[in-house]
Amino acid sequence: MRRPSRRRAVRLILLTAGSALALSAPSWAQQGAPLAIDGYDPVAYFTQSAAVRGLPEIEYEWDEYRYRFSRVEHRDLFKADPARYAPQFANYCAMSLARGEIVEANPESWLISDGKLYLFGKSIGPALFNQTLSENVKRANENRTLIERR
Repeated sequence: MRRPSRRRAVRLILLTAGSALALSAPSWAQQGAPLAIDGYDPVAYFTQSAAVRGLPEIEYEWDEYRYRFSRVEHRDLFKADPARYAPQFANYCAMSLARGEIVEANPESWLISDGKLYLFGKSIGPALFNQTLSENVKRANENRTLIERR
């Protein structure tokens, strides 16, 4: 039986250590892009008028985010026109952005207006945003650079 060379032994150690690190890495590190809308199905807001959780086995990556869908048909609709279904300000509260603040959105607080999906941090967000809708949309769009700098 041959004795392993020092080089071969080092390779084996590195290979074993690398495999162990890959197996212990968090799932988001292995997935790449961050999860959009906390895993909620963006198309369901439009087709079911509800916040519906997506499934990990039905995903699609777009605009640096991973989107999950509750149905394959929803993924296909999204793939055909992602800008139509994606939330206007990614994972951020539209009302807070209109005020110049960055707040994570709660997928359970949402509004569809003029065919666009807006998410909010609190349940009162949709009503506040809707009070002066056009002004809030304008201000949130002006403050979009706050998100882009993150």
